[in-house]
Amino acid sequence: MSLFKKLFTTTAICLLIVFGASAQDVVQLNLRQALEYALENNVDAKNARLELLIAESTVKEELSRGLPQINGSFNLNYNPAIQVIFLPNEPPFGNPDIDSDVIPARFGVSYQSGLGVTATQMIFDGSFFVGLRATRTLRELTEFDRVKTENDVLLTVKKAYFGVLVNKERIKLAQANLSRIDSLLEETKALNEAGFTEKIDVSRIQVQRNNTYTQVERSRTAYEISKQLLKIQMGLPKEFDIQITETLAELNPVDQLNQLLTMEGMHRVEVDQLEKNLELVGLDLKNNTVQYMPKINFNANYQRSGAGNEFGTVYDPKNWFSSSLLGLSMQIPIFDGFLKSAKIQRNRVQQDQLENQRLFLDDNIALEIYQARTSLKNDLNILQVQRENMALAQEVFDISKIKYNEGVGSNLEVVEADAALIESEINYLSALYDGLIAKVDLEKALGILKFEIEN
Repeated sequence: MSLFKKLFTTTAICLLIVFGASAQDVVQLNLRQALEYALENNVDAKNARLELLIAESTVKEELSRGLPQINGSFNLNYNPAIQVIFLPNEPPFGNPDIDSDVIPARFGVSYQSGLGVTATQMIFDGSFFVGLRATRTLRELTEFDRVKTENDVLLTVKKAYFGVLVNKERIKLAQANLSRIDSLLEETKALNEAGFTEKIDVSRIQVQRNNTYTQVERSRTAYEISKQLLKIQMGLPKEFDIQITETLAELNPVDQLNQLLTMEGMHRVEVDQLEKNLELVGLDLKNNTVQYMPKINFNANYQRSGAGNEFGTVYDPKNWFSSSLLGLSMQIPIFDGFLKSAKIQRNRVQQDQLENQRLFLDDNIALEIYQARTSLKNDLNILQVQRENMALAQEVFDISKIKYNEGVGSNLEVVEADAALIESEINYLSALYDGLIAKVDLEKALGILKFEIEN
């Protein structure tokens, strides 16, 4: 999807929320819109984008170390009591009028002030260049972390979205069951009043009716909870309601599922994350190695100083003098108690660990694809069996009801057939949800969650 189209779609959803929801507090969404909205508004997705800004700032911080460091200074000092320095009272500076072997002398004035500028420019520091490259690698790793976070968001939103659809379907089936058992209850009451059935037959169906009503209420509760979960995963404010405009059949065409089962896996972002972590450890190793090299800096200083015994004469131009300094400084590492050696050894062990993880990750991804593909195949087979089982249960119920109405069947058979039909419907919906979750897990294993949104 192009950037313009993505921005247009996201803006349209936001306008729908602002204007449409203000009238009826309902947001109509399909799966694609829900996923696009989640990528923009989910808390984890937003924080992942903010981490990119932090990484960019880190690059700038490291780059600033190689630029000139310039600082200005100003001071104004007052000496209430000027320090006394003692000199020997001996020729040729002695004073015979002083009856002491030392002469007290005050060196200094009451007021002193100064202005100065200091500049430092790094000439050579091996860790700077390594650190600059490391921050850029960290920026790339943060980008991969963002992609991984968005994939996780898509995974959770899809599962939550399917949970809403399945619970919505469960309500429809439960209401249909309740309507069917209500009709049966009314018929049985009429037969009982006419003397064709016993009171226990009415009670038996009433129990079944109460159980079915409980199932309807539970389905409604599960539906509301699943919608709240979807809103949290999307980052949608809780005061808005959600209305899904798609059905389960529209989201799972058979040809798409068959294509998914034969699709080869795409490049996974987890591999990129591991590669960048391995690169960072290598840069840390290089940084610890260059610590054995000296560091050279250029230093410059310019100072203007003035003084006076009275405050009014401190800033008299006659009392101000300039001084400057230019120089090079070099720090040469000699012995650090084997600190750098220990850090280098640690980095090499970390590299070995990451290499082992890389080999394990390749095998783990292959296993994850195999497991997800196998689970989807099994769930599709189970779904087909449960669909057939539900049709058979419906047929058994219809036949039992006809026999009961014609007086050749018992009320107990009808109740048992109805209970079996409800159980088959519940099993079918459970199998349907398991199949949807297996489909999402396979998409994640193949690395195509984000690819589907972009296309």
